[in-house]
Amino acid sequence: MARRSAPPGSGPAYVPKNAALHPSRRQITDPDESTFSRFLREEIYAPEKLPGNISVFTGVGAFLAGIVVVRTWGDLLIPA
Repeated sequence: MARRSAPPGSGPAYVPKNAALHPSRRQITDPDESTFSRFLREEIYAPEKLPGNISVFTGVGAFLAGIVVVRTWGDLLIPA
């Protein structure tokens, strides 16, 4: 079976050792930014992580809604 490789000119097929200094990942950062605000910017609001965050939010929301429904109308689940 023939070996498949990346198309010519596609660049390296590995992650650079220091991705923060990679030109495509360079961001302007404020040296006075707090750790919490940096966490929000890099992990919560980052566009590449938004689909996963929405998925987690949807799962937690459905779980909490289930708790509210069972606590509100749970007596209807018990046969009389």
